[in-house]
Order: sequence, then C-alpha cells, then structure tokens
Amino acid sequence: MRENTLAIHAGYDGNEFGTMAVPIYQTTAYEFRDAEHAANLFELKELGNIYTRLMNPTTDVFEKRFAALEGGAAAVATASGMSAIFYAIANVAEAGDNIIVAKQVYGGTTTLTGHTIRRFGIEARYFDVYEPEELEAMIDERTKLIHFESITNPSVDVADIAEIVRIADRHGVLTCTDNTVATPVICKPIEHGVDVVVHSASKYTTGQGLAIGGIVVEREGLVEKLKGNQRYYHFNEPDPSYHGLVYTDLPLPPFTLRTRLALLRDLGAAPSPFNSWLYIQGLETLPLRMRQHSDSALAIAEFLEAHPKVKKVNYPGLKSDPNYPLVQKYFKKGMASGLLSFEVESREEAQRIADSTKLFKLVVNIGDSKSLITHPASTTHQQLSKEELEAAGVPEGLIRLSVGLEDTEDLIEDLRQALQN
Repeated sequence: MRENTLAIHAGYDGNEFGTMAVPIYQTTAYEFRDAEHAANLFELKELGNIYTRLMNPTTDVFEKRFAALEGGAAAVATASGMSAIFYAIANVAEAGDNIIVAKQVYGGTTTLTGHTIRRFGIEARYFDVYEPEELEAMIDERTKLIHFESITNPSVDVADIAEIVRIADRHGVLTCTDNTVATPVICKPIEHGVDVVVHSASKYTTGQGLAIGGIVVEREGLVEKLKGNQRYYHFNEPDPSYHGLVYTDLPLPPFTLRTRLALLRDLGAAPSPFNSWLYIQGLETLPLRMRQHSDSALAIAEFLEAHPKVKKVNYPGLKSDPNYPLVQKYFKKGMASGLLSFEVESREEAQRIADSTKLFKLVVNIGDSKSLITHPASTTHQQLSKEELEAAGVPEGLIRLSVGLEDTEDLIEDLRQALQN
C-alpha cells in the first residue's frame, strides 16, 4: 500500500473487529481463557494481551500503522516523546557507557542527556550536526548510541543522515533519529540506514495538541547488527528477568521487544488507550496536513527573509538556506515541515514580537493545526547557558514558529503587524 492508504488502513482489520472505526479498548487488564493460556502468554509461547502497561489492542493498531508509515519492522508506543528518547537510550546503555548526541536538538533532549542521564552513570558527548566527521574521535568501545534529529528543533537544521549512519555502521554503533518535525510523510530515516526512529506523537501525529505521547520504531533486520555485537551483549545473553530469553534468538524485532518486556514493564511510561486512539485519528490526515504545513511555512519564510527587521531565517525549504541540498536528498517532494525560526536584533525584541501576534499563539508546542510562536531562549531552552544556547543554534533573539493550517495570508499579515509594532 502507498502512504495515504497506509495512514488510513495499516494495522487494522475491520472484519476482525466488525467496526469501521478502530475501537477504544479502555481497559487495564484482560481475562485469560484459563491458567495455561495465562502461563503461555507470560512465557511468550503465545502472543496476546496481558496488561495495558505492556500492550493494548487500540495501541497495537497505532504501533503497527506508525511502523508501516516509517517503513519499520515494529514499534512501541510510550507516554511521551521524552520517554521514547529515554527508552531508546536505556535500552542499550548502562553505567559506564556513553552516547553521542547532536548539539542541535530539542532543549528537553539536551537536559535529559546532559544532566538526568549523567546521574545514571551514562556520559553524553556532543557533536555538531554539520560536522559528522567529529563522530570518529568520539566513538569508543563503550559508545552505545548516536542520537540526532532529522530536522532540529528549534534551529531547523537538517542532518546528513547517510553520512552519520556510514560512520556509525563502521563502528557497529546504533543510530537513533528523532523524526518528530519531519514526520514519516516528509522523511523516512530508516530508508537511509537509521536503526531506530523516535517521535513525539504529541506534535504532528495528533495534529491538534490533544494528547501527550511518543513512539519508538525499529528497522527491519536490526537483529543482524545486534547479534554477536559485544557492545550490546545484553541482547545476546539470557535475560534473567524474563525466563532467560535471548532477544536476538527470537523471531521478533529485538529492540522493540526488549523495550516492551523490560522498560515498559519496569518503568511503565505507557500511553492510555484513548490517547492511542487520538493518534490513529491524526495519522489518517497526516499526509494532507504536512503538505499544507510545508506550503504555508515556505511562504512565510519567504516573507520573513525579505523583511528589514529580520536578521536571519532558518527554513530548509528556502533555496537560500544552507540545508536546501539536504532537503532535496532526504525529503519527499520538497516538503520541509511547518517548523521555522527567525532571528531579530535582541532578546527583548523577540519577546515583544511574540507578545504582539494575534493569530500565532504563545505556546511551547509544535505540530498543531493552530499556529504557534515561542521564544526558545526564555522557555524551552531556558535551562541552557548563553554559550550552550549558541552551540545549540538558539541565539537569544531567535523566534520559533509552528505554522498551522490557517489561511497563509492571514498568518503573514499577523507577523507583519507584529514586526511593525
């Protein structure tokens, strides 16, 4: 099936359930046929529902549909985008290990990897997404993951995915791409060799700012990279917490299986069935929405680029943007999502503009049907020092826009009056 069809039908058999719409299985637990059935499920002799912290029929449809859109083998939904990133790290790294993270990432990812993860004994090293060759000197025998974003938030840089993958594969290190901003409609990192993809489903997936959630997707054939790889010995040795099973010996995608059986089981950041149902509704229109988001964002970027008060515009769909060649290489049909940022003279001027918009709402979210404006240096990236802000591509005069689905001319007029005030 092609993309628009997958977004509407993948992962759901209406004949099995007897309904056109995917039902909401709003339940904590499930009744077993008998004691033997229960034992078989816990021993993985049979596959089925045990407890909604681990799996749920509504969530299962969402996971299968999202995996199909990303071109992945399997997916695991989580309670938030941050829990998806945390699980991707915790699934491979332990005390004494290190991960390598792009400097240009979402502020929450920076604080997670630079502060919280450190308390687990895991070191984070940072590379410039524009200088992937820096990875060579950072990788050692305890490196477990290279994490970056396909489109960075809020600096709106584009990663050279294939080059990062090439270096990682040479060392047998897993790669993880946060594809939230691009969505699988615009970019499919797995097609370019990425091992694991994560998303905040709270953004474009739901599309209306209705629910918090995340998802982890694993590529087909990842078991071949894990099997016998001493970096990931815990995938190749018996897991004493689960009957001594060896993940790479099972006929199931190992990364998402371990995420489910170990991390969801023990840490419990699972989505509610109702939220999974909301994501399913959002996926049905995702391909259509991403085209409109991208078209409007490009028109707004062109307006801002010509405005005398704007020092710089970051939008990779602009032909003048240094990331434009990577858009042509990795993105579908020239789309570049609805996220853009622009820089004005000062922090004070940026905050004044954010306060002056009427249609753009001052909100720390992206991917909504409604247009949003944020001053990252005083909100999402407030925890960073001035030096860290500059390194992350977030100067104090930067304004981030999430362009929604309103009439494009109305949005441009709103920005024009805000800039002139």
